[in-house]
Amino acid sequence: MTLAPPPGFFNAHDQGFVRCAVAAPKVTLADPAANAEAIAALAETAAADHVAVLLTPELGLSGYAIDDLLHQDALLNAVEAALAALAARTAALGLMLLVGAPLRLQGRLHNCAVALHRGRVLGVVPKSYLPNYREFYEARWFAPAAAAAATEITVAGQTAPFGADLIFEAEDVPGLAVALEICEDVWVPVPPSALACMAGATVVANLSASNATVGKSEFRHALCEVSSARQICAYLYSAAGEGESTTDLAWDGQAMIYDLGEMLAETPRFARAPQMITADVDIERLQAERLRATSFAACARETPGATDPARWRRVRFSLDPVRVRDVGLRRAVARFPFVPASSERLDALCAEAYAIQTDGLRQRLEASGVKRVVIGVSGGLDSTQALLVAAQAMERLGRPRSDILAYTLPAFATSAKTKATAWALMRALGVTAREVDMTPSCVQMLRDIGHPAADGAAQYDLAYENVQAGARTSFLFRAAGHEGALVVGTGDLSEAALGWCTYGVGDHMSHYNPNASIPKTLIQHLIRWEAARAGFGAEVSAALRDVLATEISPELVPGEGEGPGQRTEDFVGPYALQDFNLYHVTRYGMRPSRVAFLAWHAWRDAQAGAWPPGLPEDQRRAYDLEEIARWLRVFLSRFFGTSQYKRSAMPNGPKLSSGGALSPRGDWRAPSDAGPAVWLAELEARLGAAGSAPPL
Repeated sequence: MTLAPPPGFFNAHDQGFVRCAVAAPKVTLADPAANAEAIAALAETAAADHVAVLLTPELGLSGYAIDDLLHQDALLNAVEAALAALAARTAALGLMLLVGAPLRLQGRLHNCAVALHRGRVLGVVPKSYLPNYREFYEARWFAPAAAAAATEITVAGQTAPFGADLIFEAEDVPGLAVALEICEDVWVPVPPSALACMAGATVVANLSASNATVGKSEFRHALCEVSSARQICAYLYSAAGEGESTTDLAWDGQAMIYDLGEMLAETPRFARAPQMITADVDIERLQAERLRATSFAACARETPGATDPARWRRVRFSLDPVRVRDVGLRRAVARFPFVPASSERLDALCAEAYAIQTDGLRQRLEASGVKRVVIGVSGGLDSTQALLVAAQAMERLGRPRSDILAYTLPAFATSAKTKATAWALMRALGVTAREVDMTPSCVQMLRDIGHPAADGAAQYDLAYENVQAGARTSFLFRAAGHEGALVVGTGDLSEAALGWCTYGVGDHMSHYNPNASIPKTLIQHLIRWEAARAGFGAEVSAALRDVLATEISPELVPGEGEGPGQRTEDFVGPYALQDFNLYHVTRYGMRPSRVAFLAWHAWRDAQAGAWPPGLPEDQRRAYDLEEIARWLRVFLSRFFGTSQYKRSAMPNGPKLSSGGALSPRGDWRAPSDAGPAVWLAELEARLGAAGSAPPL
């Protein structure tokens, strides 16, 4: 049976996304009719692409660099006529169109942003801050918003609200509230959009001209990135381009869309043809992030006028987006949210991750006065990463690696391959290495509890598995007590989320766990990075590559032949999917059906999108919706239902990523006796019954 979610499940609009576009049309100087026609053509293209908000540049109807022509009545009359024609031309279009125009109001000229929707002038926002320095001379022609002589304007045959206090709210798109600012407004210490966002705006549109100078593009990026991150909003930016006067200036037509500090789209600069970019901004995530970031609301409370109802006028309209069909998703969704797809970013992340882990362990050893550490080494990913961190911590402390007391502890199901890998790694690192066979103590414990496996019966139940894990726990802690050492934990974030860790053993309990907030997918890349870097030498790198090639298994049940008797991912699901689920559920509190929607877009096509550097080809696979939903159910059941009591007793360990951690003293606090019913019910209600998903 395949899944057929109800109508709208695959529609980005119904999943909390809003499609926005930013255009840089070709400008014809001092020819409003031609500019209106160029903008209308772009608006029709955008509307056909289900765009909800289309932004165009500052003074786009007249041209920006026309100087004293701005005081010519013939031109200003032509601007108003062009605006009326543009409103009529777009009356049948569902999008909100934002255009720049010089408009007169009671004896003053204002540099304005005009919001149009279905032929209606929703409102007009004047520029607040006029640059009048270096190449800019705007105070010669314009009055600022604070000097406006009225709160309404009659333009294009309509009377509309006028002022910098307008927020445009879509009544039929939850959370979509648009604020407008113009060019210089974002360059001042307190941009108008900062107050508007504290008042509820979620999308900020900046109509800009902004001439090109060397290095200015990077500064614009910085402004948009920081504004969208600090104001927890989407930020749309459009600069003037082809056609503007180059008498004294040059123009690059740079357009950008940012969402919560992430750039979603950008136009090429200095293009000769009209440019338009589109992206789906995540309104639902923005709302959730504001709810979570309590300092955002606190700042709004304490900023005069920010949340005063008398300070803001809400202009409401119905956007009426397409609700049934699949309109696609116009933004990249990272398959590995904890792992960058860029080589440069991944390299920097790995270096910083090791630094955080190492410094955390170093500080704990210095603070406790303990000179040595004890660690169990299995030949698997997690203990390998913890061992590498311990080696680096000893180097930072100026101590020999022989102060690392590493033990490999084989029992009933330990394979010859993992034991050999563990030994190769310990020898290559030069730690104090020992092997202690856990089999006799495990047999004795099985006999003491009356378990049939003590006499050779093949009863491989939970008690059988936990006896092995418990014997290792006891040994590591007793060895640490005997040696005056600290037990280094090996369990990772993914195992903690899924409860895939035996209560009380080194993969869950320790004196300090440097892996506590690192997911399995990132650990694989950290080890791969260290193997390539060869910072510990060629022998260690060879051992690390063997670790990466080993099947992930707890090795607690005997297998047939040389392979492991258990494959972890057969029980808990592919770590690639489960780390994806973990990130979106804990970092943003997303409802399960929305996580499934994002996972489907991220994982449905193995040929599309970027993969993290170095990821083996056999791990570059696709998942259909049925697989995604199946393993998401497993995640929800385990995360919300059966494993919180283990997380409530997690040992100390450093937080690594803004993606989150599960420490009961930090990012995640939850009762141990809650259940997953609400999350599972939401998923089932949204996913529906039998049928098929849309084709690629």
